[in-house]
Amino acid sequence: MNLTLRIWRQKGPEDKGRMVTYQVDDVSPDMSFLEMLDVLNERLILQGEEPIAFDHDCREGICGMCGLMINGNAHGPQRGTTACQLHMRQFSDGDTIDIEPWRARAFPVIKDLVVNRNAFDKIIAAGGYITAPTGSAPEAHATPVAKADADAAFESAACIGCGACVAACPNGSGMLFTAAKVTQLSLLPQGQPERYTRVIGMVDAHDEAGFGGCTNAGECTVVCPKGIPLNTIGRLNRDYLAATAKRGDTAGS
Repeated sequence: MNLTLRIWRQKGPEDKGRMVTYQVDDVSPDMSFLEMLDVLNERLILQGEEPIAFDHDCREGICGMCGLMINGNAHGPQRGTTACQLHMRQFSDGDTIDIEPWRARAFPVIKDLVVNRNAFDKIIAAGGYITAPTGSAPEAHATPVAKADADAAFESAACIGCGACVAACPNGSGMLFTAAKVTQLSLLPQGQPERYTRVIGMVDAHDEAGFGGCTNAGECTVVCPKGIPLNTIGRLNRDYLAATAKRGDTAGS
């Protein structure tokens, strides 16, 4: 395939940035999207030009590093797929493809298609862990967990922290990510001692990091490559209301 790529180029956080057009020829439909960018970068390097910076690591849809807006869609046109697992067979010969970084106040651009997602780390640092002593590993059936709770916790734990939910949200909210990280612990026995301090701390960190508020638009769940459902945010809201009631503070609800 012969393609026209319009790619966001930005030298640094203070640079204004612009869309730059490139022609890429003889693209195999079996290439992944990132392999196609690799081919373009090899050509740019041979021509003495600056290669395009973009995040990537495992290229297996697991690590959450890749993050691109492709024709206005987070991770591209294929549902349930990260950009690294998107293949060029999803496009046609002669297509024009716009490639941009995540767009959100909490994710400032570092260079080209690379954004700073440290805001997610701040949310995790505010409570996305268990500090209560749990002792050694218990017997497998010593603490029964309801099947529905176990399934929902596992579903939430599938979040890879890619940030597609933030990029797709019209408010730039990171609430689906926050809810997933809260829920994966709050549904399990080990997460109960810190359940309510955790949700308050993580939601406060979310707001302080510059993310927008959630208005249940649902765009986050549409682009989530792991299919985390919208009711995960509902679970977080219930925990948050319970937590604020317990401390006698309803101002944040």
